[in-house]
Amino acid sequence: MDPIKTLTSTVVPLLVNDIDTDQIIPARFLKVIDKRGLGANLFYDWRFQADGSPDSSFILNQPPAANAAILLAGDNFGCGSSREHAPWALTDFGFRAIISTSFADIFYNNALKNGLLPVVISAELHQKLADWIQKDPESCVTVDLKSKTVSFPFGETVEFPIDSFSRHCLLKGVDEMGYLLSFSEQITAYENSRQS
Repeated sequence: MDPIKTLTSTVVPLLVNDIDTDQIIPARFLKVIDKRGLGANLFYDWRFQADGSPDSSFILNQPPAANAAILLAGDNFGCGSSREHAPWALTDFGFRAIISTSFADIFYNNALKNGLLPVVISAELHQKLADWIQKDPESCVTVDLKSKTVSFPFGETVEFPIDSFSRHCLLKGVDEMGYLLSFSEQITAYENSRQS
C-alpha cells in the first residue's frame, strides 16, 4: 500500500448522512479476494442506471471527481456491515482520504488498516468546506499526516485525531502484517537464541 504523507487534492462532496457499506460497495460485488478492480463498483447503485449506463447526475460521474483523492462525506460515514471491501473500493477508485464529522467505528478502523485516511472535523468546518466547494469546485484541501492537520482553501488549518500506530503505518505504507514483518530480523534472532 502506498504511504500517505501530505495529500493536496480537490474534494468530491457526497453530503449524505449515514452512508452504509452496502451503498459504498453492494454485497453482490463482495465475491472477490483481490482489492484491484473494486473501484469500478464503488457506489454502483448510485453511479449507474438500471441499464448499466452512468448516471450523469451523480457526483462521481462528473468532471470534478475525475482526479480527486479526497471525499467529503456526510455524518456517520461507513455504517452498516464490517466489510473491508468498502475501503478497498474507495482506494481503488482513487480516494486516499475521507473528511467527515464522524465515521462508523468498524469502517474507521478498516480504513486505517487499508491505506485510507479518515479525517474527523467539526460540523462547522464541514459546512464551511461544503459551501466553499459548491462555489469553487476546483479548490484544494491539504491533509498533512505528519503534522496531523488539514488545511482548507479558506485559510484555516486544524488538527485531526489519529492514533500513533495507525499514523505510523500510513506514513510508512504498511499494514499491521507489514509492520510486524519489518521486525523479521529481530524476531529470527530472538527465536534462534531461544533454541540454543
